Amino acid sequence: MQVTTAATRTYWLEHAWLGTHVEPGVALDVRDGRIAAVHAGTPAPPPGAEVLRGLTLPGLANAHSHAFHRALRGTVQVGSGTFWTWREVMYATAARLTPDSYHALARAVYAEMALAGITAVGEFHYVHHAPGGTPYADPNAMGEALIAAAAEAGIRITLLDAAYLSSGFGQPPTTPQLRFSDGTADAWAERCSVLKERDHARIGAAIHSVRAVPANQLATVARWAEERRAPLHVHLSEQTAENDACHQAHGRTPTRLLADHGVLGPRTTGVHNTHLTAEDISLIGGSGTGTCMCPTTERDLADGIGPAVALQQAGSPLCLGSDSHAVIDLLEEARAMELNERLRTRTRGHWTAAALLRAASADGHAALGWQDAGALETGALADFTTIALDSVRTAGPLPRLAAETAVFAASAADVSHTVVAGRHVVRDGVHSLVPDVPRALADAVEALRG
Repeated sequence: MQVTTAATRTYWLEHAWLGTHVEPGVALDVRDGRIAAVHAGTPAPPPGAEVLRGLTLPGLANAHSHAFHRALRGTVQVGSGTFWTWREVMYATAARLTPDSYHALARAVYAEMALAGITAVGEFHYVHHAPGGTPYADPNAMGEALIAAAAEAGIRITLLDAAYLSSGFGQPPTTPQLRFSDGTADAWAERCSVLKERDHARIGAAIHSVRAVPANQLATVARWAEERRAPLHVHLSEQTAENDACHQAHGRTPTRLLADHGVLGPRTTGVHNTHLTAEDISLIGGSGTGTCMCPTTERDLADGIGPAVALQQAGSPLCLGSDSHAVIDLLEEARAMELNERLRTRTRGHWTAAALLRAASADGHAALGWQDAGALETGALADFTTIALDSVRTAGPLPRLAAETAVFAASAADVSHTVVAGRHVVRDGVHSLVPDVPRALADAVEALRG
């Protein structure tokens, strides 16, 4: 992804969400990939400005992705089952990935994200080696394929390289999991240390789950992230079966186990955080550990509804992810977090539209280590997206209610423009770097069919 340099480019926003309100007529000067100036009260486009009609938001951050799960869309919706039966189908797809096929799929998936207004993705990456566990000639070939795919799709990536060392508490990896494992956390750290950051890519760490990393190796992963001031993500209490197994093995909850081994903290994000005790919520919030909710996946897999309100009130910042990519639509994730809570409590209005947009933008970027993204303000990265206000879903409401319209009525289909580092990646609903995204997706998924 090349960053536009030297010349200043001006974008005129018909309506802009400035964090607290919708402002009509805003001009953004962009230089060297950043917002150089914000001019409110600009009722008409300045000469030469690029015009963005609709509501322009900061770019959306997809804080939790498994790109290859996109190949499961539709297939895993046939029949019934549980998270654990879904996992077997997922393993079969993972077994067929190669660096080339993963690059092709991820490029198409990240292009789909750009079409949905997503400008940064947190890729929770655990398919590291060849089937059987043999490292590739480049031990990071799969991670490098993902980094390259993001560049070619025009979005930013935080590669959250995951330690995945066991199939359960005290159990070695199963055959499908061998390609996930480095054997030990020290070996994982050695491999990860070779990965290099780029303009569009940052490197973070992940603990797949407490069942996948032995307790006496959790601190190794946490220390690796701490030394690099890098984001650290972990699947946490997604399933009650994991909680039960952790109690049996360690006599405590997964959250308490992570706390006891130094994993929790402000740079750590727990993904899902679904089945928590009151003490768990206090530990997460009190340590400043973030929470990434993935409502479309959590409902697709029948995981349950996590205590997002209680977590935020306890001090845990909220962000959002599309996880298994049953759909890729951060507006739907934001809407679902609120609507799930309404169903659970039978009351309305747990978050404002502004709060939900922050979770989908600034707080998601922060969870991925892009603290300088997620706001339309001077000095921020020039990453933003525009939602049409004249579609069948969005036409009618007053422009001052455009944030509410975006969160509670719009969808990814209403994204008309996506700009990353000051460069148009999606213009009028068409991706400028991947000419035919549906065809790219279809071809990449077909290549992985058994």
